Amino acid sequence: MSGIEPKMLSVTAFILAAQALFAQPVTFNKHLAPIVFNYCAPCHRPGESGPFSLLSYDDVKKHARQIVAVTKSRYMPPWLPEAGFGKFADERRLSDDQIRLIERWVEQGEAQGQAADLPPIPKFAQGWQLGEPDLVLRLPKPYTLAAGGSDVYRNFVFSFPLEDTRYVRALEIRPGNKRVVHHANLLIDRNRSSRWKDGRDGHPGFPGMDLKIEANVQDPESHLLFWKPGSVIGEEPDGMAWTIERGTDLILNMHLQPSGKPEIIEPSLGLYFTKDPPRLRPLLVQLENDRALDIPPGAVNFSVTDDFTLPVDVDLLAVYPHAHYLGKQVEAVATLPDGTQTPLIRIRRWDLNWQAVYRYEKPVFLPTGTMIAMRWLYDNSSGNAANPNHPPQRVAAGDRSTDEMGHVWLQLLPRGPVDQRMTIQEALMRKRIRRDADDFTAHFNLGGVLAEQGNPGAAIREFQEAVRVRPRDEVALNTLGAVLQLQQRADEAEALYRRALEARPDYQDAHYNLADLLLSRDRVEEAIPHLREVVRLQPDDAKARTTLAEALDTRAHQLGRNGNLKEAAAAFRELVALKPGDTDAQTNLGVALARQGQLDEAKMLFERALLLDPRNAAARQNLDRVNALLANRP
Repeated sequence: MSGIEPKMLSVTAFILAAQALFAQPVTFNKHLAPIVFNYCAPCHRPGESGPFSLLSYDDVKKHARQIVAVTKSRYMPPWLPEAGFGKFADERRLSDDQIRLIERWVEQGEAQGQAADLPPIPKFAQGWQLGEPDLVLRLPKPYTLAAGGSDVYRNFVFSFPLEDTRYVRALEIRPGNKRVVHHANLLIDRNRSSRWKDGRDGHPGFPGMDLKIEANVQDPESHLLFWKPGSVIGEEPDGMAWTIERGTDLILNMHLQPSGKPEIIEPSLGLYFTKDPPRLRPLLVQLENDRALDIPPGAVNFSVTDDFTLPVDVDLLAVYPHAHYLGKQVEAVATLPDGTQTPLIRIRRWDLNWQAVYRYEKPVFLPTGTMIAMRWLYDNSSGNAANPNHPPQRVAAGDRSTDEMGHVWLQLLPRGPVDQRMTIQEALMRKRIRRDADDFTAHFNLGGVLAEQGNPGAAIREFQEAVRVRPRDEVALNTLGAVLQLQQRADEAEALYRRALEARPDYQDAHYNLADLLLSRDRVEEAIPHLREVVRLQPDDAKARTTLAEALDTRAHQLGRNGNLKEAAAAFRELVALKPGDTDAQTNLGVALARQGQLDEAKMLFERALLLDPRNAAARQNLDRVNALLANRP
């Protein structure tokens, strides 16, 4: 017994010491302020999204019991990932001790404490967090959010105006009205595939919760560009700037929450450039199994899973889970080739309102052969307070907020001296096709990869499969037509372009591709209406304007040679309107008019051409001839 007694006394002494410490008075200045300033003030301060400020003792005391309630329930601060399942940068999770400390402060009477114990009030950047951006993009006019109704998902189109390609080292999204903007994410639309929707309902932007961007075969970079309240702006890692070039649109997808009165929404984007082009090119890989989303009413633990085995070594940089209102729990785990498991993320209480991109504190190395698996659980019962349907209804996959999704996006950086992104893309698409032979997106994307790899025959087969699955998808029809045209299968390509335009008459790319094919077959007259439509849809498309001008010039000369002077003049007149600084166009129109006896207008055109270019010999000679004719006119 004597050998045991000292150990028991030591433990007792430790317990007594801990109890004494636990009983010490808790004050705001010494104990609470560091927690509040670090975890709460980034959002709860003037001008930010929090409904009240928490920068002073009086502020915090006024909301003390509310703060206890929301921290004990872990509703605040909003941090969804569970501890121990991935180590993320900028974690905003309170420890159990911190939560208990807040509760004790309230229990003990909310003492302020000694002034000397109060840490400095945090200083937050005023205006742009990284200083004045190199380029600021704003909307032409603001959007007005209605006073009432349910949440609004709105997309706003920003056009990149610079001529030269730039490399973006940092981006700041300024939502413009943080009280009603819940979160926003930015998508790069290099083909301007979404701008045709802009303003079609009479208001800036267009509606939609989840977007499908018509991308190139493989986006040169894959970045998760996300804003939520309290976001701290940082630069991209060294070598990972993203490229933006003329003709690119940036689509800002915003989640807006009505406040009870009309609200003006004026978002802006601040871009910071670097001279260094990207050396490291990440890739976004999406785990999903939306075809399995058929959730019956009343289901409490409906499960959806997906997995993918990596064909190359990668570093995992970030993860972005996404579901809608029925989402309940998500988990992603990596099983390495030796069988060991690395937890990537777990969220036990999913909340769409607090979704976010989570960046790992350090990149997670995953070797070749690693299987990454995800599992989503859904609650479609009346017990789910977030359920948009009362009573619950059967829910399937879709883009509307009342539909469902179950995705885990992974930002991967392949290792090795050779660009391995295509290898990953091909493996992922083939896996999806093995699971579902009718996976439109997988067939389409695999076709793109194979075309990029120089295998047009295999690419055509995949695009044909995509068209089989969705016979009226204008993008698939147009893309298959383009690949067939490159293989000199012009008749098939033309038929596909026309089918694409039947499906969507204002599809700019199909108009341009059809016009290009018709011009290659000397069918200039047929091509011109399609080029006109491209220019109407996209007035600043310099390539389309140039092509239309060349086609009009060719057609006008053909008509002139055939003696159709009136039609030739009409074509030249359209050309002059399209290119008012083109002296040759002015001169040619003048010639066509002069040959019809319209000498006065012809003279004006020759004079205008000479003002633009005094050395234009043809304009000078024709002006002399017209002046002579006018002088001899009775």
